[in-house]
Amino acid sequence: MQTRLSPLYQGTPEGQQADRVLRSCVHCGFCNATCPTYRVTGDELDGPRGRIYLMKQVFEGQTPTRTTQEHLDRCIGCRHCESTCPSGVQYHELLEVGQAVVDQQVQRPWAERLRRWGIRTVVPSRAFGPLLKLGRWLRPVLPGAVARHVPVAPPLPAGPWPDARKSVHARRVLMPQGCVQPHLRPHIDAATARVLDAIGIRAVPVTGAGCCGAIKGHLGDVEGARAQARRNIDAWWPYIQSDATVEAIIVNASGCGAWVKDYDHLLAGDPAYADKARRVVSLVKDPGELLPQWLPMLKVVMRRRVGGLGAVTFHPPCSLSHVLKLSSAAKAGPIETSLRELGFEVKLAATDSHQCCGAGGAYSLLQPEIAEPLRQAKVAALTATGTNVVVSANIGCITHLQSGTSVSVKHWIELIDESLGQGRGELGPAGGWR
Repeated sequence: MQTRLSPLYQGTPEGQQADRVLRSCVHCGFCNATCPTYRVTGDELDGPRGRIYLMKQVFEGQTPTRTTQEHLDRCIGCRHCESTCPSGVQYHELLEVGQAVVDQQVQRPWAERLRRWGIRTVVPSRAFGPLLKLGRWLRPVLPGAVARHVPVAPPLPAGPWPDARKSVHARRVLMPQGCVQPHLRPHIDAATARVLDAIGIRAVPVTGAGCCGAIKGHLGDVEGARAQARRNIDAWWPYIQSDATVEAIIVNASGCGAWVKDYDHLLAGDPAYADKARRVVSLVKDPGELLPQWLPMLKVVMRRRVGGLGAVTFHPPCSLSHVLKLSSAAKAGPIETSLRELGFEVKLAATDSHQCCGAGGAYSLLQPEIAEPLRQAKVAALTATGTNVVVSANIGCITHLQSGTSVSVKHWIELIDESLGQGRGELGPAGGWR
């Protein structure tokens, strides 16, 4: 695509990044076929091709409007378009600078500014847990439009973490706990630690680390996201620098992992952190990446199980499929393959198995008119398989889907933890818990 950048953006980092991405696009429109928002609204400007044209106009000097901003806001950031694009257009890099430029020129309505400020300020903070408890307590009397955004209490207690005094394994990994997952689904982290302990790896929670920065970054506070990235690196660095037995940083929420894996890009211009960020990125792993390596030992510790472990339906989050590239519509990824090898019957959604569920971090809070129909379609496709359990790999997808169905939705690593029988009780004959 030919571009003529406005003198305002020529030679600037934003203009150079936009120009590079715009020139790689041939405007074929294949991306629209898999764009979730375009499929809901049918509006060309709610698809990647239309948004690319809107951003092209801005970087060529046209003044953006509130309508421009609204169409960019409706992008979930699933990056399905990038998996579809035959030209390899890095759409998210254009959106990153395009949204920032538009937001500098278009003021949002005060109610929207307040909502976005509240989400990016409260969710990553220590206030989130107490406010969540208050919201759950008030949920029966809250207006329906508000109550549906308050996640119900998790179905299971967290359960015990392995006793650090007994987990004297030579192998160790760092395990960030993030900001929302410890409050929404604390048993995911505990289950991950128990599974690792069972195969001889100690999960080390790091004090001083917190939110990965994705919430702030996705809501336009890039400097806030950088500050959170630096804080996390500072918390992890003493372990990385001094402990040779730390072999990975395990991030068990795929959306957070995708963001942390971009720390090198986020901090590329920071001379004090650029090298550290690259080192951190080299260590960051989604547990699904390592699951095939864990299989031999998992088979050993699970050898007492006889017969199948039951049928489950797997929902691959967009961050897992289109960013981490650990699942695709064309080929089963390491999670599906490994779960099958362990004895689970793994099914995928009846239709559009890799289509977005509408969670998108804070997207379901900011764009419910699009997120709701996407969730309804995804829940219908997932539950059509007839299984009693849906598993995923991202806390946002798990809580979003669970609020739309009575079928149990959990992290896939919980299945392995339950099958190991650690801290839960006695396994029933069908793989369920008595």
